[in-house]
Amino acid sequence: MNVNLSPVFEEYIKQQLDTGMYNNASEVIREALRLKMQQDEVYQARLHALRTAIDDGFNSGESIPLDMSSIIADAKAKAEVDA
Repeated sequence: MNVNLSPVFEEYIKQQLDTGMYNNASEVIREALRLKMQQDEVYQARLHALRTAIDDGFNSGESIPLDMSSIIADAKAKAEVDA
């Protein structure tokens, strides 16, 4: 497999090799791909959780209108009791 990289990526790989953390460009690329795979797994897990939450919301029943005046009044009353 051959991969063409932009000069920016080539320079980054050279910088990584200069740090001594990697022995060759292949190690840098493999590490980058491992990180990308982990990132993709996290993204998929978050997407699944979000879709599940949306489905739960849709399946939670009918919504009711909220009366902000009542909510504020209840909060103030509770704050006075807790004080």
